[in-house]
Amino acid sequence: MISITEKTLQDLQFPTVLETISTICNTDIGKQKALEITPFKDKETLVQALMQTSEYVSSFQNNNAIPNHGFDAITYEIKFLAIEDSFLEVGSFRKIATISSTVNFLLSFLRKFEDYYPNLNARANQVELTKEIITMVDEVVDKYGEIKDNASPDLLNIRRNMNAVRGKVNQSFGTALTQYNSLGYLDDIKESFVQNRRVLAVLAMYRRKVKGSILGSSKTGSIAYIEPEATLQYSRELSNLEYEEKEEITRILKQLSNYIRPFLQLLIEYQDFLSDIDVIAAKANYANKINGILPTITEERRVYFRDAYHPILYLNNKQKNEITHPQTIELSQESRIIVISGPNAGGKTISLKTVGLLQLMLQSGMLIPVHERSETFLFDRILTDIGDNQSIENHLSTYSYRLKNMNYFLKKCNRKTMFLIDEFGTGSDPELGGALAEIFLEEFYHREAFGIITTHYSNLKILANELPFATNANMLFDEKSLEPMYKLALGQAGSSFTFEVALKNGIPFSLINRAKKKIEVGKVRFDKTIATLQKERSKMEKTSQTLKEEETKAREEGKKMETINVKIKQKLESYQELYDSNQKTIYIGQKIEDISEKYFNNKNKKELLGEFLKIIEIENSKRKKVTVKETKALIEKKKEVIQEVTVQVEEIRKEKKEKKLKIVVEKPKPILKVGDRVRMLDGKAVGTIDSIEKNKVTVNYGVFTSKVSLEALEFVEAGKK
Repeated sequence: MISITEKTLQDLQFPTVLETISTICNTDIGKQKALEITPFKDKETLVQALMQTSEYVSSFQNNNAIPNHGFDAITYEIKFLAIEDSFLEVGSFRKIATISSTVNFLLSFLRKFEDYYPNLNARANQVELTKEIITMVDEVVDKYGEIKDNASPDLLNIRRNMNAVRGKVNQSFGTALTQYNSLGYLDDIKESFVQNRRVLAVLAMYRRKVKGSILGSSKTGSIAYIEPEATLQYSRELSNLEYEEKEEITRILKQLSNYIRPFLQLLIEYQDFLSDIDVIAAKANYANKINGILPTITEERRVYFRDAYHPILYLNNKQKNEITHPQTIELSQESRIIVISGPNAGGKTISLKTVGLLQLMLQSGMLIPVHERSETFLFDRILTDIGDNQSIENHLSTYSYRLKNMNYFLKKCNRKTMFLIDEFGTGSDPELGGALAEIFLEEFYHREAFGIITTHYSNLKILANELPFATNANMLFDEKSLEPMYKLALGQAGSSFTFEVALKNGIPFSLINRAKKKIEVGKVRFDKTIATLQKERSKMEKTSQTLKEEETKAREEGKKMETINVKIKQKLESYQELYDSNQKTIYIGQKIEDISEKYFNNKNKKELLGEFLKIIEIENSKRKKVTVKETKALIEKKKEVIQEVTVQVEEIRKEKKEKKLKIVVEKPKPILKVGDRVRMLDGKAVGTIDSIEKNKVTVNYGVFTSKVSLEALEFVEAGKK
């Protein structure tokens, strides 16, 4: 039975994740449900929830996108229907019909695409698909949320009578308006509305001359609003009909409420189903934001989060355009406990929180930002002790509170537990607190619990090194700048870089030396050795990274060169085949030329045929028998090569032609004079120049003469046409 406390959720900032998911929800009920998400109690329900979220994420990439599932909450309508003899307003029925329509459409869609969304369809199958509710509402209420005229025979008659009376009201009012306006009794505005009734705007001095009922006056008292006497009778009749209409509508709404009431439980299920889909959609959208996936859930006791990101940190850094460094962490039967050490602000707590929060999210049905080859085990409990937990209410110090927490850990810790402790052993005398922390760690170890702790205590680092199934880890630091690299390295304890960091922050060297003398020489040497090892590790990490990058580049270049070589070889082979084929054709052509010459001289047909047969037999002896398919392939290949060569030859010819055109010098135009034979540049007829005046030339064509521009003519030599 999975049981995770509220304290663990708070320590790992789980509510922050829920708040983000809540803001993505479309409906108020969905938002509230998102804030109430907690880890699932059993594996079967959890796996189904994870698969539902995963299926919804897949809908973003395929062509069968899940349709809109937004809705207006019908919580008020559900409460009202639960009260006997109550009835709903018209707008409420429209909301009920809309939510029913949305659910029916979504249910039909998920059944149609069950192959794509089997787990979402399994949730949909828990809800009944019926169109009765929609049919009943549509018979009474129109799409604008108004009662239809034909909702009942009585209502239809009442509304017909109302329309007839309204016509009479308007007619009688129009007559009175025309009459009193012609007498000059009305103000410029002529008419108005008072108490939703049409009235004449009568000047105060003539109010006694107008027959009717005064319903009011203007603020200044200069206008009296009078309903004409002829209209008054019809207005009363209309009021009576409006009352009858209201009574009939109330009767219809009560009747419809009674028809819908048996479907109350189904309406509750409809709202619950749509709000569940809203939360699943929000979790899917959140997964998209953090690049979340579903890792393998294994029965084997193992946690392997490769390239894992802390989702809250990732989204915050994304907003600021800053880099978030992923961590790779593994816990298994052979490496159950990791002791992370190193200086503060290096990312120890974030690494610890990343594992805890991702495990919590996964066990609450959310996808997590890890590599697709990651896998994990489901824990019954996740125990946390993170941050300064002073309890003012209970008058407890940090250390007292932590001891109380450790006592709870000891009661609950077993092989299906993950514990996460930040700054283990702090809050008391370093030696005494460290000794007690060592005992706790041994106890957790023997109970085969999985855990990650962060510490500065050397005895805990040494213990982790001595225990077969525990391991040290450190956060890498740059050896020169002492800046954190935010990368977790397993297998080696980390130095706190106490004196190095102090020196970097401007503490005088003399004071640091005095401090070193105050402590044991062995302790300094031990910390110095760890620091040196850690620096070497950092150097190796950098060198390894550089080598990997160079290796990747070299592989890529090698692949490119291989591809180019293959292409060149293929082209050379194709050209060689074409060359051999052409040489063969030339050779046969030469032979035929020689035979033709012999035959031309001696006219010996027998010898001619003999020579031809000889050539054919020689060539046939070289041929291999090929299938029709192979012949076609060879012909196609030959065509491709010829086409490629032709293109290249054409390009070469084009280049030569362009070069020749560049070399050609334009010949100077001859100077034309009277008597010269000429023709138009775009014509064929040849004529003789009769006269030249400035730029105009008179050309005699024998039958007629023509005046043209000098530039439009070209000289024709004698004897040419």
